[in-house]
Amino acid sequence: MSHLRYGSTNMILEAVMVAVTVVFMFPLYLLVVLSLKPQSEVASSPLSLPQGLYLSNYTQAWASADLGAALVSSTITTATSAVFLVIFGSLAAYVLARRGTRLSYGMYILFLLGIILPVQTAIIPLYTLMKNANLLGTYTSVVIFYTGALLPFTIFLYTGFLRALPRSYEEAALVDGASHWQAFRRVVFPLLRPVTGTVLILNAITIWNDFFTPLLFLSGTERETLPVAIFSFVGEYVSQWGLVFAGLVISIIPILIVYFMLQRYIIRGFASGLKG
Repeated sequence: MSHLRYGSTNMILEAVMVAVTVVFMFPLYLLVVLSLKPQSEVASSPLSLPQGLYLSNYTQAWASADLGAALVSSTITTATSAVFLVIFGSLAAYVLARRGTRLSYGMYILFLLGIILPVQTAIIPLYTLMKNANLLGTYTSVVIFYTGALLPFTIFLYTGFLRALPRSYEEAALVDGASHWQAFRRVVFPLLRPVTGTVLILNAITIWNDFFTPLLFLSGTERETLPVAIFSFVGEYVSQWGLVFAGLVISIIPILIVYFMLQRYIIRGFASGLKG
């Protein structure tokens, strides 16, 4: 029986892997450790382990920043935007993938340009539009923004997956008398489950962690999301870092649970999208 030789190359590769792991784990270490320290200990020894578990950071952060209401706001904006992205993205991608016309190809390229172009370049006109429509301070404003901004990437993933999906499934339904809408709803969409999981988790993470858009459209209202609410602990002269990191840990937990629930779809759906 042959044995693999453990040489200097393997040793170097393992050392590199360990170093990369440490680099990626260090921010998580800081996040948890600083959330368990009082302000004095954060200032004196930020990198060391906490002398004791200072859990009052979590209760104080939850109460003083009203993180419960912010959690509800983040959930509403994230879930609503993600649902609209799945509906509009899958329908648009179905048409673009199944119609082999120049118009559909041109529209697909146009959506791809939407991935490249930065949304921030149009933020002032968008803000003015929301203000004129009396939508500032409402969930509608951020849902419209997220749906429009993330739709190109969503269509890209769905279109690539649909192009790799055989047409025979919906053709059989059409032969049996189903309409294109019925074929899509009953046959095609259930087959999009892997890429739908990818779309949901990638868009949900982006929306959940976004700070700039809720700050612009929802700041100063009771509908502030978690990142904006946590920002209230950072002042011009005094920053309550223990509360900041405790709030960040609280904000990470819900989206982390969703990620672990859908993680098996992420690589499979994204890889299928790249095939197209």
